[in-house]
Amino acid sequence: MSRRALRRLRGEQRGQEPLGPGALQFGFRDDDDAEEEGPKRGPGGRRPRSPGKEGVRVNNRFELINIEDLEEGPVVNGERSDGLRTEAVVSGSKRKSQSGSAEPRKDGESNVSGKLRKKKKKQKNKKSSTGETSENGLEDIDRILERIEDSSGPHHPSPPPLSSRKHVLYVEHRPRQRQRVYPKCTWLTTPKSTWPRYAKPGLSMRLLESKKGLSCFAFEHSEEYQQTQHKFLAAVESMEPNNIVVLLQTSPYHVDSLLQLSDACRFQDDQEMARDLVERALYSMECAFHPLFSLTSGTCRLDYRRPENRSFYLALYKQMSFLEKRGCPRTALEYCKLILSLEPDEDPLCMLLLVDHLALRARDYEYLIRLFQEWEAHRNLSQLPNFAFSVPLAYFLLSQQADLPEQELSSAREKASLLVRQALIMFPGVLMPLLECCSVRPDAAVACHPFFGPNSEISQPPALSQLVSLYLGRSHFLWKEPAIMSWLEENVREVLQAVDAGDPAVEECENRRKVLYQRAPRNIHRHVVLSEIKEAVAALPPDVTTQSVMGFDPLPPSDTIYSYTRPERLSPVSHGNTIALFFRSLLPSYTMEGERQEDGGAEGLDHNQGLNRLMLAVRDMMATFHFHDPEAPHEDHAEGDGEWD
Repeated sequence: MSRRALRRLRGEQRGQEPLGPGALQFGFRDDDDAEEEGPKRGPGGRRPRSPGKEGVRVNNRFELINIEDLEEGPVVNGERSDGLRTEAVVSGSKRKSQSGSAEPRKDGESNVSGKLRKKKKKQKNKKSSTGETSENGLEDIDRILERIEDSSGPHHPSPPPLSSRKHVLYVEHRPRQRQRVYPKCTWLTTPKSTWPRYAKPGLSMRLLESKKGLSCFAFEHSEEYQQTQHKFLAAVESMEPNNIVVLLQTSPYHVDSLLQLSDACRFQDDQEMARDLVERALYSMECAFHPLFSLTSGTCRLDYRRPENRSFYLALYKQMSFLEKRGCPRTALEYCKLILSLEPDEDPLCMLLLVDHLALRARDYEYLIRLFQEWEAHRNLSQLPNFAFSVPLAYFLLSQQADLPEQELSSAREKASLLVRQALIMFPGVLMPLLECCSVRPDAAVACHPFFGPNSEISQPPALSQLVSLYLGRSHFLWKEPAIMSWLEENVREVLQAVDAGDPAVEECENRRKVLYQRAPRNIHRHVVLSEIKEAVAALPPDVTTQSVMGFDPLPPSDTIYSYTRPERLSPVSHGNTIALFFRSLLPSYTMEGERQEDGGAEGLDHNQGLNRLMLAVRDMMATFHFHDPEAPHEDHAEGDGEWD
């Protein structure tokens, strides 16, 4: 048996042996030391109990110094931090001999054993009390939870309080894996190995200001990027897509060139290439993000009046459209929320005309209802036909879910019926076109009633007709389910009863329609152009349809903030393209973009102005052409030969 094991059996600790002459001899022991180490084993491996060796021997006067420090180290798994095991600290309590009588001990031995006994009891009491407290605490918590469950019955999760909920424009995202070849991890797109090697094109972002919890950013163009931008505008004026392709060979990550070429590919039904070019544009802009710019927080702003920022808006919109067409409405909804969060007050692309549609397609009814509840007070969302009909539809679809309590289902159904009746009274011209789009033949009582008859469509203002056409062209198929049509029919009959009864709300809504929808703002026109919905585009006013719309900057705002201007051209005639020279020969009044009057032009000349004049010149020239029909009877003119009118 080892010496350490013998000390444990004897109740001794390391360093408590008597400091005699033999204690200082390393590797040598006399017979007395061997006798003190422990008695020899008897038969069967048992050791005889030695009455004289029960207590702790204190022959060393220095053992009483720092005797309490032996217990001060923290106990971890039966060992203290100083390397001593807690089992080695043995109390000096009285032990019974084989005869049952207490053994007499010395005074020193009694004092030491008493202190050790107190320390040991404290440790045991602390451990036992801690264990009992933790066990009792767990039992109490279990009992409390059981009582709560028994008293409340089946528990249904309730929505979190408003203070703990995320911002209504918070964007949900899934981080993408880091790519080896490309410099950073991106969220908007996944870089492809077929793309050109990325090199910074001279695009960056800076922080303009931070106030009231919002951060305003702006993209910036370096001098090299500005030169590329000027070349791009010249390529657009040439009306030749190959010029843009040549430009992308030297600047493969120029954003406006990628967006413009994407539109050209889409018009040629090359959807895969068009989507790839938009993703490359998004990747180029995401690599230029400021470190503080966040896609998800809903508190970062980009001013649409700055041309450098518009490319990001348009790239996001085009990517969102591709995602919706590919059957990814949930991801498209997050892109829509991101665009809306960049400038929610102005909403330059009017995403409020689309967010309801994507929320319904993604079956995120709760989000649409929450957005309506939080923004109705200051944005009057109920005055938009899409929100007026989509929100009650969301309530109705929510009431069809079986996993909600009966009370919530009934409340959602009542709210849906109330809101859809208000929508029918405010926008009566929606019903008949909606039924026609859904291939539903209305009841004779409804079709012949003057409130929902043809007069309801004719009498509404043109701006309202445009909004109705946009909504029906985009979302009519959401109403085709038989259950929805039955619910709509019930509420239509109730509305007719209210109209026949002379409900004052009918006249009030009629007056409101005449006042509110005089003319649609420019952001709605921009949204209609980007949507490419035929019914809505056909309802655009003439002052919009006569303008040429470029894919990289449709209908730019009139209060544009230019950070740099395009340099003046040397000779418009020598640098003009063949088509422009042809129209100049026909119409001497035609001028190319970049030509300035003698008195000088203002800063920030519209980049589309020259192309707009070109398109108007084409229309004017074609309007004056009348082709002669050789089979038509020829009339003799008194003045001589016939002439074209």
